[in-house]
Amino acid sequence: MSDALPARAGSSLRRLARRLPGASGPFTLRQRLILSIVALVVLLTVVIGSLSVLVLRVSLVDQLDGELDGATTRAASPFGGASEPSLTPDGGEFDGPRQAPGTLTAVVVDGQVRAAYRITVGGELAAVDLAELDEPLAGVVGRPVDAEGRTEPTTVDLGGSLGSYRVESQKGTLVSTSTTAHLVVGLPTSGVDRTITVMVVAIAGVTIIGLAVAIAIAFAVVRSALRPLERMSDTALRVAELPLDRGEVALAERVDEQDTDTRTEVGRVGASLNRMLGHVAGALEARQQSENKVRQFVADASHELRTPLASVRGYAELTRRMNADLPDDVVYAMGRIESEAVRMTSLVEDLLLLARLDEGRDLVLGDVDLTRIVLDAVSDAHVAGPSHAVDVDVPDEPVIVTGDGMRLHQIVANLLTNARTHTPAGTQVHVTLAVEADSVVVRVADEGPGIDPGVLPVLFERFARADSSRSRSAGSTGLGLAIVQAVVQAHGGLVEVDSSPAGAVFTVRLPQEARLA
Repeated sequence: MSDALPARAGSSLRRLARRLPGASGPFTLRQRLILSIVALVVLLTVVIGSLSVLVLRVSLVDQLDGELDGATTRAASPFGGASEPSLTPDGGEFDGPRQAPGTLTAVVVDGQVRAAYRITVGGELAAVDLAELDEPLAGVVGRPVDAEGRTEPTTVDLGGSLGSYRVESQKGTLVSTSTTAHLVVGLPTSGVDRTITVMVVAIAGVTIIGLAVAIAIAFAVVRSALRPLERMSDTALRVAELPLDRGEVALAERVDEQDTDTRTEVGRVGASLNRMLGHVAGALEARQQSENKVRQFVADASHELRTPLASVRGYAELTRRMNADLPDDVVYAMGRIESEAVRMTSLVEDLLLLARLDEGRDLVLGDVDLTRIVLDAVSDAHVAGPSHAVDVDVPDEPVIVTGDGMRLHQIVANLLTNARTHTPAGTQVHVTLAVEADSVVVRVADEGPGIDPGVLPVLFERFARADSSRSRSAGSTGLGLAIVQAVVQAHGGLVEVDSSPAGAVFTVRLPQEARLA
């Protein structure tokens, strides 16, 4: 039962919050805490205020009932103190002990008011219009009476200029006719109503002031309480912005010691986050060491394989060119050995280049005419792939960049080779060179079948291959685009790809002044 009430209250608050203007999204922890504190203050103020008003009203009504009982006794005193006062219908019977201003006295016979008077503010006796009193007072005299012939006090609305009264009746007998009658005495409730109104206004004012103070305190307390969480969030954000997926990472970010006190809930979160960051840093260091070993192995193996591959290729070529009478199958085998040695040498050279680029080496910087490089690469593509129509668009003036000329030529050549390899014969290829702001942009677009969307995320990874929807008329090592990305990044640039059923577009952006990665 104790858990059900807060749960229902929280559910009601959430439903109310969703109806608030602008509450389109979920509330933050700060907003929920402040809303909860303010709601609790409002709830306590309303409950305490309501109980205070109720208790005050009961007290004031009890006090008024005591005054009414005295007024009834004074009104009946002119009749000699008999157990049942004798009443006369004339106004003289009301000239007894003085009553308080506003006191109403009436004689009711057979449900009809025969006489009624009210004490004015000046203390004078004033007659009251009887037509206003018949219906409300008839219900009063019909109530049960006690041993003294009196009814319990009750509140009635007399209407007109009289308003609400607290009344009771005293049973008696008319002297002139010996007829049973009721003496009805009433006191106005306007004083009680005014006091209650003042009390409600005071409570409302105190509630508004208290609510403003509560909101200010809630903001200050919640802000102070959440400040450690904000610092942890900033730490996590700085860690998230680090390039943890590649290269050596010095993960030095940690939560401040002031936020790692395990005696508090927030401190335990901070301490746990620090332990997690320590484990991540260790894992990244181990990963980097493993990558360094693999790169060193690839570099060493590639370097060592160059010599034996050259020997294999040379002896195979020598044997093929000898005029010795060799069987045709031996000549064919020597040709195959030579071609595979050439392909394997190209693969080794690519692996060695990637290993050197990973180490930040193998770039010879200088002023390079990129226009000449693009034109030469397109000319080479015309010779290497006459089945593809390649057009080129370059500025009239030379485009000069700072970089390694041989590697920049390799970028354009690899992109043209990729377009030629993975598109059908007769495909149109467009090469453009342009200067945009402080960058030089090279685009190679083909009108082929496009690239499978599932391949795009790994397209520039090493040994990644496109799907079968892009035809392959020649062998591919899967390193061409990886080399393009590595060389572009080494020059501080960016390479992007955009694919659709109308073809693929590779965009290379290079700074005119080298910003080495």
